Amino acid sequence: MINLLPPDVKKEYRYAKINVTLRNWILICLIALVGLGAIATYGMVSLKQSTRHNNAEIVAAQNTLQKEKFSQVEQQVQDFSNSFQLVVKVLSQEILFSKLISQMGAAMPKNAYLNGIKIDLPQGGLNISANAVDFKSATQVQVNLADPNSKLFSKVDIVNITCGLDSVDKNYPCNINMRALFSTDNPFLFINSGAITK
Repeated sequence: MINLLPPDVKKEYRYAKINVTLRNWILICLIALVGLGAIATYGMVSLKQSTRHNNAEIVAAQNTLQKEKFSQVEQQVQDFSNSFQLVVKVLSQEILFSKLISQMGAAMPKNAYLNGIKIDLPQGGLNISANAVDFKSATQVQVNLADPNSKLFSKVDIVNITCGLDSVDKNYPCNINMRALFSTDNPFLFINSGAITK
């Protein structure tokens, strides 16, 4: 088909076609921009709602913890732990004297006997006095009590030995005074005796 239209009209038709195409593309771009704006707006609104929801949950959890007095309970647990540690420390220094005295009596040599025990709390030791027939028996008392196999004491020192006729007990005229420190694995300490587990 032969187009007999004048060149000006042909030009106008061509421009009209280009205008329609451009208008369609502009319309498509506007629709895409509106869609992107809607998506961005929805994302922002969802983010704000999620933030508000999380903040509300945090405030509720803090209120619950305050209501339950969590910090007070934690302090009470800490106090209980400290008290328990104090009990263990005290019990580790408690002595089962009934067993200790019978063991010390068994450690006495034949010609000597236990005369007295005095507790020295600050140093954690004992002052021990005994009577013996002679000087040799008196020194044997110290040797027997210091014997590591008995596990009674880690150290036993002689303070003094006095032998004389003016002694109160004429049959055992020698008096020995000693200072003893408990050994850490002493089975006569309450904590080592197994009494806690029974």
